[in-house]
Amino acid sequence: MTTFTSVSMEEGLKLMSNDNNFVLLDVRTPEEFSSGHIPGALQLTNETFTKQDAEKLLKDKSQTIYVYCRSGRRSKQSSQKLIDFGYTNVIEIGGIIDYNGSVEK
Repeated sequence: MTTFTSVSMEEGLKLMSNDNNFVLLDVRTPEEFSSGHIPGALQLTNETFTKQDAEKLLKDKSQTIYVYCRSGRRSKQSSQKLIDFGYTNVIEIGGIIDYNGSVEK
C-alpha cells in the first residue's frame, strides 16, 4: 500500500528550500487560509475536496506536494486522500502552528 511521508514543519521547510518543483498545499478552510497562510500555498479544504478538485489544482500526480493544516490532523487525512487519488510524492508537514515565518493574507 502506498502511503505519504510525514516530517516536521522545520524539516518540510528545509526540503522545500532545496526543491524547485513542488506544490505547497494548505488544507484548512478558506476562512482559515485567508486569515494567513504560508506564502505560495494553494488551498483545498480537507473535508470537502474531491478527486476532481485535486486534479484541477494539482495536474502532475508525480510532483512533490507538501501538505499542511492548522495542527497536523487534517493534513494527514488530506495526504492519504491524495495518495488514494493516485498522487505519488506527498509529504505531510504538520500544522501552521509550528511555522515561524511570515504569512500571506
